[in-house]
Amino acid sequence: MMNRFDSSVSLAGLFSGPNRKPTLILLLTPILLTVFKYYGSKQFYLDNIQPFLSAGNPEWAAALYVFASSFVLFGLVPALIIKFVFRESFADYGIRVGDWSFGWKALLVVGAIYAVSGYTSSKMPEFIAEYPVFKGAGESGVTFVLHAISYLFFYIGWELYFRGFMQFGLRTSLGDWNAILVQILASCLVHIGKPASETFTSILGGLIWGILAFRTRSILYGIATHWILGISVDAFIVLFPS
Repeated sequence: MMNRFDSSVSLAGLFSGPNRKPTLILLLTPILLTVFKYYGSKQFYLDNIQPFLSAGNPEWAAALYVFASSFVLFGLVPALIIKFVFRESFADYGIRVGDWSFGWKALLVVGAIYAVSGYTSSKMPEFIAEYPVFKGAGESGVTFVLHAISYLFFYIGWELYFRGFMQFGLRTSLGDWNAILVQILASCLVHIGKPASETFTSILGGLIWGILAFRTRSILYGIATHWILGISVDAFIVLFPS
């Protein structure tokens, strides 16, 4: 029994051959998620970075910090790994147009559903307390547009990591459904601390975006619809309050 146990946890081959990619993805994921939760948050910026700065709007800067953290940790880092470690094409991870004939229809339907969902969420006190990340987003139309554009970078990083790097990256070793379920697990966990209803619905959202990514062979439609959901919540809270 001991020999069997020793063999089962052997490190031989863990970072070589077919094990190399899934090992790196699954080890990197808890590291990046933990870094994001502890050091990529708005509160971390306000507590640890803002005190050393004397100019600018702290709330706006904190929001940009969150968006940039997602883009760098979840977007740029895996992109560099895909390019220089895995030496693979970005297209293999869904960074392409994919099946446009299906994608644009899905974008319209899913985007409309998420816009309605954004309206519903915007009426809940816990969402009003949480969003927008930049509380001054509704100060003017121009301010909101700038907020919306910068918010897009958050979702580019988010979708590239969970539906791109993780899901497409684990597809060969785990199979389609298990790759989807693993990225759902990871993306749900990083939602903990958000409103409970958002954390629970992130499971359904992860399933929808995961299926959409494989069906269209692209993460672009997931980026667009996820951004529509997020910016709809913000718009209904600050621009069209009840």
